[in-house]
Amino acid sequence: QVQLVESGGGLVQAGGSLRLSCAAAGRTFSSYAMAWFRQVPGKEREFVAAINWSGTSTSYSDSVKGRFTISRDNAKNTVYLQMNSLKPEDTAVYYCAARVGIIATMTSKYDYWGQGTQVTVSS
Repeated sequence: QVQLVESGGGLVQAGGSLRLSCAAAGRTFSSYAMAWFRQVPGKEREFVAAINWSGTSTSYSDSVKGRFTISRDNAKNTVYLQMNSLKPEDTAVYYCAARVGIIATMTSKYDYWGQGTQVTVSS
């Protein structure tokens, strides 16, 4: 079992940066693959980025590749999402998720979810 709490969301102008954090409670954080998803009202939750348990493998959606970076610090039980060159279309609620096993990009593959943090990018 792991509990996830996101933070770091907010309002930023287009072209700006934000760093999201996801703090995990649980002794086995280092055994989980972690991911970020995002959702806007009326649309399905979509994959943003994922990282394996050791941080040696990552995956990104095409829409954020080259602008966002996912990382983790297992000593701090935290996963991060550095978001640069933000665009208005990045506006969404961002969710952190965890699963035992390898990286996955489908929401149905993840077992644990945070409550989400709002990111708003103004034009």
